[in-house]
This record gives sequence, C-alpha cells and structure tokens, in this order.
Amino acid sequence: MDIRIRVGEFKVDAEIRGAMERVLNSGRVSEGKETRAFELSFANYIGTKHAVAVNSGTSALIAGLSAIKSLTKPKKGLTPRVITSPLTYIATSNSVVLTGMEPVFVDVNPRKFDITTDEVQEILDKDREEITTALLPVHLMGYVCDMNRLNAIAKRHDLWLFEDSSQAHGSLYEGKRAGSMSDASSFSFYIAHNIQAGELGALLTNNREVARLVRKIKANGRLCDCLICTRLQGKCPKFRKGKDDWDPRFMHDMIGYNFKTMEFPTAIALAQIAKADEIAKKRRKNVKTLNDLLSVHADILRLPVYSNNVSYLGYPLVIRNSKRLNREKLQRSLEANGVETRPLFGCIPIHQPAFAHLRKQYKGKLPNAEYLGAHGFYIGCHQYLNEDDLHFVKEAFDKSLMESVK
Repeated sequence: MDIRIRVGEFKVDAEIRGAMERVLNSGRVSEGKETRAFELSFANYIGTKHAVAVNSGTSALIAGLSAIKSLTKPKKGLTPRVITSPLTYIATSNSVVLTGMEPVFVDVNPRKFDITTDEVQEILDKDREEITTALLPVHLMGYVCDMNRLNAIAKRHDLWLFEDSSQAHGSLYEGKRAGSMSDASSFSFYIAHNIQAGELGALLTNNREVARLVRKIKANGRLCDCLICTRLQGKCPKFRKGKDDWDPRFMHDMIGYNFKTMEFPTAIALAQIAKADEIAKKRRKNVKTLNDLLSVHADILRLPVYSNNVSYLGYPLVIRNSKRLNREKLQRSLEANGVETRPLFGCIPIHQPAFAHLRKQYKGKLPNAEYLGAHGFYIGCHQYLNEDDLHFVKEAFDKSLMESVK
C-alpha cells in the first residue's frame, strides 16, 4: 500500500538539524540547557509562568494529576473523582486511574467534541458527598472547550481545572491560548501534533507549588527541586552541612516516576516554537481548502467546523448515515487509494476493552460520544501538504465513496 497523504509527517530542516548538532556537540544528552530553554520558551508561548518538560503527554497528565491529588485534602474512604471526556485518546482516562482516581464521563458536543458543561454541572449538583476533585476537559483536534463556563463551575465547586491540551498547540479562546486558562495543562509533542518531537510532553501551570511537585514527581520523588542544580558549586540549598552521606539528588520524600526527558526532543521542539503560529496557519488553510474540495460529499460526510482560532491536529470527519456508509470499509478504501486514516479514538467506556467494566454503567448515556467514536475518523491536514496533495485527497474520496456508499 503506497500512502501519499499521512496523518502526520516530520521533516528535518536546517534549524532542527542545527539543534541536534548542538546537543551532540554539548556532550550531554540528559536534561540540561536545551530542556530548560524549551521550558522557558514554551511557557512564554502559551502564556503561563511555568513549564516542566517530561517524556510524553501521558507523563504530563500523570504527573500533573499526582501533584493535584497531593495538594487536595482527601475524603476519608472515598475515591476522588475527575470529570472528563469519553471521546479522546485513552491516555487521559488511563492517567486518572493510574493516579488512584475515578474518571467520570460526560457527553460531548457533536460538532467540536468538547465536553458539555450542562452535564458537568448536573453531575456536580448530584455530588452530595463532594468527592469530585477536578475537571479535565480535552481540547480534541484543536477545538477549545468552553473555558469561561468551566472556570466558573470549577470556582463555584472549589475544583481543580486541568486542560488536556495535547492536541491544541496554539489554539485560541477569546484571545488566550489553550493551556493557559486553568490550574494546569498538559501537552504532547507526538509526530502528528503541531509541534513535533517524537516522544515529549510538558506540564504547564501558573501555580508554583504544582510546578515544584511535578519536577519532583518526574524524578522519582527526588528531594531536590531546583531548576538548575548548584551542588557542584557548593551552593545546594538542600545540602545538610556536616552530613557527608546526605545528597538530595538521591534522597526522595515522595513516591514518583522516571518521567525525565532528553536534550534531543526538547531541542527539536524548541526549534519549532517560533514557527508554531505559522504551522497552525498553514494547517487552517489546508482545512479550509479540504472543506471546499469535499463539500460535494457533505450530504454523506459531516465536514469539520472551520475557525481561525483553531490549531488543527487533523481533519476530522463524521459519517452522517451509518446505514449508507461503513467507516471501516471507507477507511480501507481511502488507504488503498493513498490516504492514511485514524478513527476518532472511540468512546472510552463503550468502545475501549480496558474500560469494559464501565460499559453497562454508561451504555446509552453518552450518545454523541458513542456515535462519534463509532463513525468518526480523521486524516492529515499538516503543514507539509501542498495544493496537489489536497486535490489528491479529493480524488481519493471521490473514488472511495463511489466504492463504499450503499
């Protein structure tokens, strides 16, 4: 199968090549100057005070939720709950479970995939035991959730608000960037994302204590939490004079993980931050062009909502009538015709085997997410596509729909 249009591509330009050479020439591949420069630059781009680099977006979620949990007074004998989206990559829900909390799912809006704030409020109104700890909205495909309403709800109920912004680098909401409007946010820099570094994540926050705890958690709960280690200069603030065996780098006052990253991915991501808005602009142009080209099929496929504020991860489509068109058959045909596809993740408690124990509880209660998870998919709209590529996509859809529609 010869795929021409991939969901994501990565091309090494002069800046990225130079960044990798800088790391090689430095003689250091573990976290150092490149990682710190990335953290400062990305925090400045998003509009937060702190950024902590980790080795993946999943790690950013786990570390951030772990920090939030440690700062929350526990309800004796009760599992803290996190209200989140059922329609997203499974890492979001996995992270909730892995931090000892319970995901609570609310349905999504069918056009922009954001969690429905009315249902969030409804669940909280029924939460008599007050065990909900956090709201964890997901800005899926770059569409930002209703952050004004979510902030108001979080404030009213004294909840943490944590944005999963993994797919929304540079998306705007009333002039503010996704990831800057909450207590904490997570980002992923996977290959299909707008800033690409392979395996890399970041936790962003304006809360100094959250940032401090995440730095500890990502380093196996290490005692020291300085941004730059000064122990070799004899200036370590955690060093106990007269205690020769006391090295804070090997003392741990929390249970944590090894979520540290390396200089290569942070240097690669750093080289792209200055171009992030231009990348988003090109992706928006491609979405607009694809909407025009595929409008002839709008009776069969629901095309994505276009907005100048969205930094699109991909080009999402939804089958309007599943009796006329089978998603799997269409995806196979598109890939045979040179266009790579991905399903729209699935509705986690209904479609994901790892959460099958929740299927009975949620069956019929998440109609939009269930339909989108079964009949939605996406293709690439990345910045490397040109006009010829987009017309190739149109021709592939013409052929595939002719083969697939009943």
